[in-house]
Amino acid sequence: MPSPELSAVHIHPVKSLAACTVAEAAVEPWGLDGDRRWMLVDTAGRVVTQRQQPRMALISAAPVPGGGIVLAAPGSAALAVEVPEPGETIRVLLHRSRLDVVEAARSAHAWLGAFLGAEVRLVHLDAPDRRRVIDPAYARPGEPVSLADGFPLLLTTLASLDALNSLIADGDHADEGPLPMDRFRPNAVVAGTAAWAEDDWNRLAIGDVPFRVVKPSARCVITTTDQHTARRGTEPLRTLARHRRSGKELLFGQNLIPETAGVIRVGDPVRILG
Repeated sequence: MPSPELSAVHIHPVKSLAACTVAEAAVEPWGLDGDRRWMLVDTAGRVVTQRQQPRMALISAAPVPGGGIVLAAPGSAALAVEVPEPGETIRVLLHRSRLDVVEAARSAHAWLGAFLGAEVRLVHLDAPDRRRVIDPAYARPGEPVSLADGFPLLLTTLASLDALNSLIADGDHADEGPLPMDRFRPNAVVAGTAAWAEDDWNRLAIGDVPFRVVKPSARCVITTTDQHTARRGTEPLRTLARHRRSGKELLFGQNLIPETAGVIRVGDPVRILG
């Protein structure tokens, strides 16, 4: 078997919008540079994701120098959105985390609302080093996280996806497979491992950057959403429920916390440290 290596790197500038594939990314304490620094909230300040709005998958947010983004979607003219000036913050709810963020320009709210058919606001995480911390059950005191669901990075492996697709092919909804990796919205994809090898990892290094492997990723309905059409099916949750269940959680991938800053690049060796 070949040695493990990093086969793909993805960032998601706006939480739950389309992913951007990059050749390399800087690793910050709270996640990859440019990953999940923006998100949508509803009129009550609660996060909006593909769970409620599967059409969010059809919107791209291309990063631009300085932290801004360019929004694009089918049938809509592109819109450039600048990082908001420092100023008044608003309190929002991201799952169980309450945190302060800064609103984007009203033009961004209107553009997104028109495409989604719902009243939403685009907000920006201005100070990721101090706005939100990882669940202390899995992290050291004060370790920060961006607007990701709970952890700085998500890692998946190609071998485990192949194994999952084989299980789907043997099931009742084989016509839904094989599924692409974008259903799982990872940051780092690793090639050259055995299937499910990541279940036994505790620490690893991607290139020169060490990470702690802290918790398997519990999967939700977003994984059933085709990221190119926004249509939903039943897989992979149906198969994960049969083969990858832990209590109420259906597992695929591993959550990582970086131990140092650095840069990860496609082709970097992945070393298992424990």
